[in-house]
Amino acid sequence: MRIPCADPKRRHRKTKAGLSFILVNWNTKGHILEALRSIEDTVHEYQHEVFVVDNGSVDGSPEAIQGAFPGVRLIRNERNLGFARAVNQALDPAAGSYCVLLNSDARLMKGAIKTLAAFMEENLDVGIAGGGLINEDGSRQNSIAPFPSLATELLNKRLLRLLFPHRYPGKERDYPCPIDVDSLVGACIIVRRQAIEEVGNLDEGYFFFMEETDWCLRMKEQGWRISFVPGARILHLQGASASMAKIEARIEYYRSRYRFFTKWHGRGQTVVLKAGLILRLVGEVAANSLLLWNKRYRARWRTYCRLLFWHLRSCPVNEGLREVRYVATDQR
Repeated sequence: MRIPCADPKRRHRKTKAGLSFILVNWNTKGHILEALRSIEDTVHEYQHEVFVVDNGSVDGSPEAIQGAFPGVRLIRNERNLGFARAVNQALDPAAGSYCVLLNSDARLMKGAIKTLAAFMEENLDVGIAGGGLINEDGSRQNSIAPFPSLATELLNKRLLRLLFPHRYPGKERDYPCPIDVDSLVGACIIVRRQAIEEVGNLDEGYFFFMEETDWCLRMKEQGWRISFVPGARILHLQGASASMAKIEARIEYYRSRYRFFTKWHGRGQTVVLKAGLILRLVGEVAANSLLLWNKRYRARWRTYCRLLFWHLRSCPVNEGLREVRYVATDQR
């Protein structure tokens, strides 16, 4: 659907937007430098500042950032504090009318920020907007998502998008104009400062994953719109930090899902969700055990066994990305 006119009650005097870019880094030296370069190369229309919050990296990325981009405001943590907490460290001192959260594995394409900022200036009741994420070959990624429910988490998401495209929008459809959505994939989102002041910062109870989904829901609860702007294109390499600790990242994703459900749907639905996901893991372990001779399926079997074992031990909090000890490697 087309975007309706902004709510007059939200209108305020337009000013030239100032932007505060916020990036979180955890041992992604090669990626973070390219992300910063994309800001430098494509953002010329607006005054802006750039924050990088480093979560205890040991790969030399903080030093590389300071050397290549001396104007960046670098906040260094001694250990991995998680994504939400790191972003909040920069949100508080950020001075822009809009904050742009950019993943270290994302690259701004020409005109992306100009398109997003102009959209926010013209739609004063939009709290968060995001652009169209693409792969290196130009193909579309999922940039939008419905709020998690038992259907989205226990059924096949692709099938839901195909059968019910209006309820579950996704990359399968072409969107020539901006639309309002439930939530956005947070690789690159622009957030109105006024909305942040009303709703609050990211929920630090999420260590990694779904913090932006929670933010979108909180924004909508306060009457702000969440919008997808397909004309703003962002290259997304997907999961730079998570790829270094895949099983631990999967554990964090499960943990974040359970937190979201407990917070928004109650403990009853969380119990149903957990039981359903455990049954799915049992099925995956059984199915992949039939193909252990194949290296690929053997690796998947180990992953599912680890995830199932984590559940059977009541999801201990001392596992996941919080406890990962990174070993530096050459990421050039």
